[in-house]
Amino acid sequence: MRESCLTDRRSRRKEVRREAIIDIAKRAFLENGFADTSMSAIAADCGGSKTTLWSHFPSKEDLFLAIVDKLVGHFSDALDEALLVGGGTAAALRRFGRVFLAKILSEDARALKRMIAAEGHRFPDLVKAFYERGPARCRARLARYMADEMAAGRLQQGDPEIAARQFLSLCQAGCFADVIWHRGDTYCSTPEEDVDMAVEGFLRIWGKTE
Repeated sequence: MRESCLTDRRSRRKEVRREAIIDIAKRAFLENGFADTSMSAIAADCGGSKTTLWSHFPSKEDLFLAIVDKLVGHFSDALDEALLVGGGTAAALRRFGRVFLAKILSEDARALKRMIAAEGHRFPDLVKAFYERGPARCRARLARYMADEMAAGRLQQGDPEIAARQFLSLCQAGCFADVIWHRGDTYCSTPEEDVDMAVEGFLRIWGKTE
């Protein structure tokens, strides 16, 4: 029993240490970029040795992907919850759209997007891994929901992947585009308005007609 408790405490300390490293590294990557962030600098910021850092993350790429997984993890759970709660198709899409837009408009998400765009040509494997863990996973989750709604007769029959792509694009057509292109602090619409318009437009195309 004593050995088991000691093992549990060590595991908890190790996990706490790992999370602290991820938080420190996230700030470094988002502020300085992937290429200009070194494992030595991260180890120094963490107050430990490179050996300790490498015991958690064998490479800078592994550390970066752990950051992506953490950023995406809670987001994926929130998207699942948005689609599982009842209220009908329009209500589910509205919840999903608001969670989605809030995430991609967050400071961390915008900084990560800028970093990927700036350094992607130098690190294509990282771009691919980020895409698979983030945007592709989000779209795939929505496509599964679209397929279920089509099978239940609540949406018109078609390709659920295309339906998911179109809905996500509609959500990004307003203030998100303004933010990406740095059009100042005044946006053409609010996130809530963008999602409402996206749901309305999407259902005009894919909504079930009598």
